[in-house]
Amino acid sequence: MTDPRHPPIPPISSRDEPRFRDGARKQTLAGAFQGQGADYDRLRPGYPPAALEAMLAALADAPEPLRAVDLGAGTGKLSWALVERGFEVTAVDTSAEMLETARRRGALGALATRVAPAEATGLPAASAELVTVAQAWHWFDAEAASAEVLRLLAPGGVLALVWNMLDVTIPWVHRLSRIMHAGDIHREDFAPTVGDGLELIDRRAFTWEDPMPTQDVIDLARTRSYVITAPEERRQKVLANLDWYLHDHLGHARGARVGVPYRTDLFLYRAR
Repeated sequence: MTDPRHPPIPPISSRDEPRFRDGARKQTLAGAFQGQGADYDRLRPGYPPAALEAMLAALADAPEPLRAVDLGAGTGKLSWALVERGFEVTAVDTSAEMLETARRRGALGALATRVAPAEATGLPAASAELVTVAQAWHWFDAEAASAEVLRLLAPGGVLALVWNMLDVTIPWVHRLSRIMHAGDIHREDFAPTVGDGLELIDRRAFTWEDPMPTQDVIDLARTRSYVITAPEERRQKVLANLDWYLHDHLGHARGARVGVPYRTDLFLYRAR
């Protein structure tokens, strides 16, 4: 019988994980976010409270204060959510500009930042009860990043990998994702590639909505690596198609707020 607290994850995509034509293409797409800090921070969604509570529940027996390292932290969407829950957080990213955007939220409290790759942070060993990676694990070298996570985790610590994805089980959102070229949609049995030293202890899926004006939904495409790296003519075509889809086809008034459905996948690991 299905546990109603953890319903089965619906079929989403034919892919088992994000794919790249080759290493050079992966680097190009990964680097596309440089210079996108302000738009990324304004337009990309945060993370549902239930996902944060699941991370905390996995650390119920850990001593306080809880320390977290957020790898590939970007503009700090997840970093600050952890700060708000009492964690001492170090946000790590290769983009100084993204981290500067994160620091501008300083009114919420202290956030340490470090410009470094996830595979070699230079942080002390056993310096975190929680290591998090939001929207970024597929950009890393999985084996090297796994080894670094194992070095960073204190005994009993947890790695949390989390992805927000458009909920394409909803027909209109499926078409939206196709027009937008959203490439971070996983299939039902998706499981991240991690090193042998890490063991999956829990997997959760959460569905929710992020309300935003129609123009922001269009601008959301500007934060996608495909659109960022596309030739100008193709980029303008994508944006025009989104404008038509939202306002003419779906009939939303310009400036109306639309609840954009998301699904958040969370994977929790401990050292074997």
